[in-house]
Amino acid sequence: MNTDLKTEARQIFEAGLRAVDPKKAVKRFLKVEKNTLHVGALRLNLESFRSIWVIGAGKGSAAMAQGVEEILGERIEGGIVIVKYGYVAPLRRVRLIEAGHPTPDENGWRATQELVDLVANLGSQDLVLLVVSGGGSALLPMPVETITLSEKVETTDLLLKSGASIQEMNAVRKHLSQVKGGQLARLVHPAALVSLILSDVVGDPLDVIASGPTVGDPSTFQHCAKFLTRYDLWEELPTSVRLHLQAGLEGKVPETPKPDDPIFEQAYSVLVGTNLQALEAAAAEAQALGYSSLILSSMIEGDTAEAARFHTALVRETISSGHPLRPPACLISGGETTVVVRGKGKGGRNQEFALVAALDLAGVEGVCLLSGGTDGTDGPTDAAGAVVDGATVAQALAKGLDPKEFLENNDSYHFFEHLDDLVITGPTNTNVMDLRVILVG
Repeated sequence: MNTDLKTEARQIFEAGLRAVDPKKAVKRFLKVEKNTLHVGALRLNLESFRSIWVIGAGKGSAAMAQGVEEILGERIEGGIVIVKYGYVAPLRRVRLIEAGHPTPDENGWRATQELVDLVANLGSQDLVLLVVSGGGSALLPMPVETITLSEKVETTDLLLKSGASIQEMNAVRKHLSQVKGGQLARLVHPAALVSLILSDVVGDPLDVIASGPTVGDPSTFQHCAKFLTRYDLWEELPTSVRLHLQAGLEGKVPETPKPDDPIFEQAYSVLVGTNLQALEAAAAEAQALGYSSLILSSMIEGDTAEAARFHTALVRETISSGHPLRPPACLISGGETTVVVRGKGKGGRNQEFALVAALDLAGVEGVCLLSGGTDGTDGPTDAAGAVVDGATVAQALAKGLDPKEFLENNDSYHFFEHLDDLVITGPTNTNVMDLRVILVG
């Protein structure tokens, strides 16, 4: 057992988390000088606004709102921020509401209704600051009037289990919603709107993060139909969802607002935190521990098992040839892979990534791999991910556990629970996709 390697892998992972602290991220981009609000390169004269409101949704939005409060203080009139249960931070001016994620619930629906009621009455002399991060899509559930929340949840569950990418999933969710896909910006208009965004999507496309509630939506009903057909979901959809999408295809339901819509003339978006920032901090920590470090990519996508085998191939190459780095080496990657759920077990993409890697690295000495979600939640579990080494499979077999059976049943959580190799951080209050750390000692 590579206890030291596992300890160091966790240390490197935690360094990555610290680098994407949402409150600090907001405060790097937001400051007030006299009566001017600086938001990155944007300058706003605060005297031109009657009131300032803070709204938001996402796993990191409470900490982001805390950063805004520390900058603007009593200038803030009020607001509403919706977070996943447990992902809280103390706020003085903004109301915090906890709700369900990844499955939307009634709390989220009621909170979204309140948020919409708040912004619907604002005018051109108001300023709205939106703090949004990963998870915001599930936490802003306001389906169109012909679709119930339970039908929207059923559709989301089908998409989650299909292996659809976050881009494909969010395109569908936008077209079933009254707030996603730029429609929240439509509700805020004519008030000025500044969106502070923490990215949890590969490539940081603003229209995909939290389903882009305040940016123009390039996706269409035609895209939705294509994605649903690709994953054989069209016939499985609730009838009301299928009828709404069909009406959209026939032009009977209006499209989401597109990027050139006039409602976005007073809407500004600033990206305050990304996966790459976490990877860079992890690489720096690895170097401080004596490893040569290399960031492979912040854009790893696709099938989880295939991605895991690509990473283990790099481990073998590092050992045999010293490429891409000579040991002691630390290979780091980010992004977000997908799992097609076929079994009835419990787990998430990071735990499954680690289990596939453990099987591939069985018997290889001096290596360790950690795969974890920066939000602290991997799938519907309380673990961020898992950590493995070349002895993981042997230890499991000695306990009477068959790794392949657990993998086939998508039950990686219970596999690693038996081995005490789950990575459990608790709520991290951030979310910039996944972080993988591979050590070759």
